[in-house]
Amino acid sequence: MNPEIEFELMKTHMSELHRAAADHRRVREAERANKSERRSVFGKRRSS
Repeated sequence: MNPEIEFELMKTHMSELHRAAADHRRVREAERANKSERRSVFGKRRSS
């Protein structure tokens, strides 16, 4: 295959992987934030 085409495909693939990793990181951070919110709500209920 043409080296220039291979290089462009590799760059495209890498940007897709970076985007997927960023999305995954955002989802994990959101899940973690939700868990800490839930924990604080339950903690408030128990203490009151």
